[in-house]
Amino acid sequence: MSEIVQRVVLVTGASSGIGKCCAKHLASRGYRVFGTSRRPLESPTAFDAIQMDVDDDRSVVDGVQTAIQKAGRLDAVVNNAGWGLMGPVETTTIEEAKAQLETNFFGVLRVCRAVLPAMRQQGGGYIVNISSLAGTFGLPFSGMYSASKFALEGASESLRWETRRHGIRVVLVEPGDFRTSFPTARRLTAASAADNVYREAFERIRVAQEKDELNGPSPDPIAFLVERILCTPNPRIRYSVGLLSQRIVIPCKRFLPQRLFEWLLCRVMGL
Repeated sequence: MSEIVQRVVLVTGASSGIGKCCAKHLASRGYRVFGTSRRPLESPTAFDAIQMDVDDDRSVVDGVQTAIQKAGRLDAVVNNAGWGLMGPVETTTIEEAKAQLETNFFGVLRVCRAVLPAMRQQGGGYIVNISSLAGTFGLPFSGMYSASKFALEGASESLRWETRRHGIRVVLVEPGDFRTSFPTARRLTAASAADNVYREAFERIRVAQEKDELNGPSPDPIAFLVERILCTPNPRIRYSVGLLSQRIVIPCKRFLPQRLFEWLLCRVMGL
């Protein structure tokens, strides 16, 4: 009888929130999990912790190689590391915009580039990129965050086509608002505090968004979805997850006339 090979998964941004939830859940289901974090994880974890900064080329290469050397293989990666920038597009500096894209887009690209040779050599693997519902429409006052997720969606589609003949499955997960530490890690643009042009609308949207996040459901459904994807031989390109009241934005944008979609969004968000 052939020996059952334990599947190995690398989860980025596993120190908290969605990443930690996915890493712990997959570990409990028998996967060998390596969870990464920019800073060393102090408390004992249910998975192997690796220090990795997705903003740094060398750190990513070293982190991926550490996982492969310890486990001997790498069957899947869950690209979750990221953060949110909030502020009007007009007053967002180029440096702030670059910082947002550096982690949320280029960080994912670095990890994909680092894991693909090993997956290709193995003859297959899964790349699950955690996007957002904000990657399906431009979220007001989170323009650079949406831009980073829009870029991730496009690159993931291209990568899916390019790697499918090598047995590699590229999948996007688009969560809505969940109860995590994401709001506390959010950064506001420097000009937001002094801005008088957009302040009223910006503050209204910011407060409402943080309320939805803090009162949102546990991120457990995302972890269960990721496991389901990893057990599906031919998964879809996109999976949305979250409250129906938020996920409804996807079919609304796809099927409603643009002017009607914008009118509804303005009514819902008070713009």
